[in-house]
Amino acid sequence: MNVSYSGPQDLPDVIPVFPLAGALLLPRGQMPLNIFEPRYLAMVDEALRTNRLVGMIQPELEGGGTPLVPKLYPVGCAGRLTQLAETGDGRYLITLTGIARFRVEAEVATTTAYRLCRVSFAPFATDFVARAGEDAVDRAAVLKALGDFVRASDLKIDWQAIKQAPNEALVNALSMMSPFGPKEKQALLEAPDLKSRAEVLVAITEIELARARAGGGAEPTLQ
Repeated sequence: MNVSYSGPQDLPDVIPVFPLAGALLLPRGQMPLNIFEPRYLAMVDEALRTNRLVGMIQPELEGGGTPLVPKLYPVGCAGRLTQLAETGDGRYLITLTGIARFRVEAEVATTTAYRLCRVSFAPFATDFVARAGEDAVDRAAVLKALGDFVRASDLKIDWQAIKQAPNEALVNALSMMSPFGPKEKQALLEAPDLKSRAEVLVAITEIELARARAGGGAEPTLQ
């Protein structure tokens, strides 16, 4: 990115949010998005005019609200718009690069079609430090869980690239691409540090594999 963020003070208190169930953005991760709804096209246009920031957050589908304005989970992750392509048919193909997680303090009244939230990045100050807490990650446990999943799902992956990936990139990439549901994705997002996220990832993977075996159904596959 052409702009660096050293701490919560470098980010605004109010940001637009994009509620999307099952979508997990983490610091320094990259999320491709296909934008086609008019309200989110307007959100991207405004982000391009200002600070290029968008908050990814999951709607809490069982938590109330309405289909158009669902209740939001309390924690999301801000991303910077780092790539954009126009498709010619009215869509944007964008990539958000994760910066830091935030906690929603309040929703802001607005005349825009998209939603704005007042947020705090202070609870997640360590998100601004690349590779923080890597040494505490049980890499062997993460790789074992990944191996079990790959074998159960009959997948092929680039093990050489996996072995070369730093712990932060490994844990966050696997968390983001995992096939788990919204509640599991939220647990991965809200894990207090990288070590905890790795432990949650391993635990959820083991639970899902055990459930699939016990039910005799098809094993989960990466999305």
